[in-house]
Amino acid sequence: MNKSLGFVLGLCAVVSIALLSFKFADKPFGGLALYTVRTEMGKDARATLKAVADAGYVNIESAGYNNGKFYNLSPTDFKALLDEMHLNPISAHQGSVNFENIDQQIADLKTAGFKYFVVPVPPMGLFTFDAVNKKMAMKGGAKNLAEILDKLGEKCHAAGLELLYHNHDFEYVKDAEGIVTIDYLLEHCNPKYVNFQMDIYWVTKAGADPVDYFKRYPGRFKLWHVKDMDDQGRFAPVGKGHIDFKRVLANKDLAGMKYYYVEQDACVNETPLEAIVISHKGLGEIGFK
Repeated sequence: MNKSLGFVLGLCAVVSIALLSFKFADKPFGGLALYTVRTEMGKDARATLKAVADAGYVNIESAGYNNGKFYNLSPTDFKALLDEMHLNPISAHQGSVNFENIDQQIADLKTAGFKYFVVPVPPMGLFTFDAVNKKMAMKGGAKNLAEILDKLGEKCHAAGLELLYHNHDFEYVKDAEGIVTIDYLLEHCNPKYVNFQMDIYWVTKAGADPVDYFKRYPGRFKLWHVKDMDDQGRFAPVGKGHIDFKRVLANKDLAGMKYYYVEQDACVNETPLEAIVISHKGLGEIGFK
């Protein structure tokens, strides 16, 4: 069997499983961060987006922008493909943003129909990763990052987009100077220009409490990433781990949450296309809609 045929047959199997998920919801709902299926999107964006829609999702967040294209499609063509699949472009992770390309990226997001411009890690070379210890961090300090985000956010605001910063775990613990980066950003970034996408897994991984942050900084967490954590601290489909999503969801209005997405950075016991079906079922059982 050649690889292309195998991929298509695999998608068909996942779609069949996805159809079973509709008994948990009267209609499609919720969002998917396409980072979850990044490999599949690179192979066949059309077939993968069809599987996403068939699994019951209606909103998407992209994570595949390069050289003015989304998953090798022009912004216009990407928007047309999403329309064909009845998927809504809500937000885009733009890790390559800098002061020189921000205008072009804003224009491309608007053409593709996105509402939120998300900075997924400290931009412009500030993000660091220790491959040996598998530790994420940043350089330059929280004050520098806050000033950069405000400048980028002001550009987005003027163009009719909202800029959000997405966290991992390192922003929720003290840095070498004793500063909790996320606290500094929340207290010093102008909320007119900069708000936040909370990744609930990474907040939990850092030992922080999402609900505590909603109470301390109400209305600032416009988007959420929803992924579960197994007993070994690994990524898991929604509903297959131990994060208390019902408690978090009960405080969505306090958080200011407008949209949420399933995201699973890596899959341990299932393929990404299988994981998104399991997670969609889990969303419904928890009470997401």
